[in-house]
Amino acid sequence: MKKFKMVALMMLVFILITGLSACKKDSNLIKVQLNEVAHSVFYAPQYVAIELGYFKEEGLDVKLVNGLGADKTMTAVLSGEADIGFMGAEASIYVYNEGAEDYVVNFAQLTQRAGNFLVSKDVNEDFSWENVKGKTVIGGRAGGMPQMVFEYILKKQGIDPKKDLTIIQNIDFGLTSQAFMAGTGDYTIEFEPSANAIEKEGAGKVVASLGVESGKVPYTAYAARKSYIEKNPEIIQKFTNAIQKGMDYVQTHTPEEIAKVIAPQFKETDLKTVTAIVKRYYDQDTWKDNVIFEEESLNLLQNILGEAGELSAKVPYKDLITREFAENAYKK
Repeated sequence: MKKFKMVALMMLVFILITGLSACKKDSNLIKVQLNEVAHSVFYAPQYVAIELGYFKEEGLDVKLVNGLGADKTMTAVLSGEADIGFMGAEASIYVYNEGAEDYVVNFAQLTQRAGNFLVSKDVNEDFSWENVKGKTVIGGRAGGMPQMVFEYILKKQGIDPKKDLTIIQNIDFGLTSQAFMAGTGDYTIEFEPSANAIEKEGAGKVVASLGVESGKVPYTAYAARKSYIEKNPEIIQKFTNAIQKGMDYVQTHTPEEIAKVIAPQFKETDLKTVTAIVKRYYDQDTWKDNVIFEEESLNLLQNILGEAGELSAKVPYKDLITREFAENAYKK
């Protein structure tokens, strides 16, 4: 009995020492507040970087906060509440054109296609874009990427967004799927997992991918205030390195493998559903193989903003984008 107590005591001491060592190790990590525009499987490389410890490997302790919309994420970055914002780059264009001195600079691009889908209330519909004429669609807020990409696609199809259909734009970003299932609209624009959830409920079906229909668009990117990047280039580089590792992982693994890694980020969704969503994004070539935000991508984005009537003046690439950190990460 005495021997057993001694062994138990030694095990307890070992556990305490190990725990204290872990705490000490974590305390050496640099804390970074990251505010994301939404929490979605669409951003799988980011969650791979979190779950596989890529940020910690780079010496960072990243705290993730869901901003619930680009406007709120940008507000958090500008106020200093967040160090880094993850959102559509259109938000940084608006801030720059408003004349902000400490404007926001994009340093890494994550997605190269839109991540939302057109969902029809008619589960038996044989869809063509002509079908939306005369119908009501739950869209996004004016000036936001979901809405502008949708309008961009409609125009490509010869459909006038203002005359040929009714687009509802006053429903909160996080409530559109609930409003649709409650009876509002003939169609809705949804991210995952909302699109999949509507299908599971039998309340509608995905009839088109905005990511496929629009082509490659710089949909989401990481950004920080100019002053933060200037003061903390090492943090930005470490952060970008981790995201590039996440990109490398999704480029070299199957949807099933990716889904298993990021599943802890989506505890309310079963693995089978997460896998189906990952595959949907994987098959449409959602993620780049690098995080470099190219000049032609910014030009395309500004053209989309211009067509939507949301661009007061074109922003110089050299001001809004820095390639340094992304290029360094890609070379590693």
